[in-house]
This record gives sequence, structure tokens and C-alpha cells, in this order.
Amino acid sequence: MTSLALKSRVVELYKNLYHMGKEYPGGAKWFHDRLKLAFTKNKDVQEPAQIEQLIARGQFVVKEIEALYSLRKYRAMKQRCEV
Repeated sequence: MTSLALKSRVVELYKNLYHMGKEYPGGAKWFHDRLKLAFTKNKDVQEPAQIEQLIARGQFVVKEIEALYSLRKYRAMKQRCEV
């Protein structure tokens, strides 16, 4: 995969995570600070295989956050029904 395609995937992942962090239970500012730190830490990675691994890890985090949000919604709905 070309470096331009990898760069666009990384930017897309960052934007997706940034948007998802707005509702994070720990607070949006905390999440955005950690997100920026994680991406800054890996900014010098040049190998396409390693970049692919980092993208895969980021996509795993996206799925975990989606699961967290779904669980939070389920618990809220369950609590409303029990009252």
C-alpha cells in the first residue's frame, strides 16, 4: 500500500477516534489528550507493516469503544425499565 493511502487511513482513524471520544465516560478532554499523545508517540514510524499493525490496533480500540457505548446505553435502558 502506498504511503499516501496509509496516511489517509491514519487520518481517518484519528478523526473517527476523536469524534468517538466526545462521549467518552472519562471525559472528552482526557480522551483527546490521550489520543493525541498516542498518535504523536508513533509519528516517526515509517515501515508500512508497522503502520498497518498500528492501524489495526486503532481499529480494535474503535470496536472496544463502540462496545462500551452500547453497554452504557443498554444499562441505562435496563435501569429505566426496572423502575
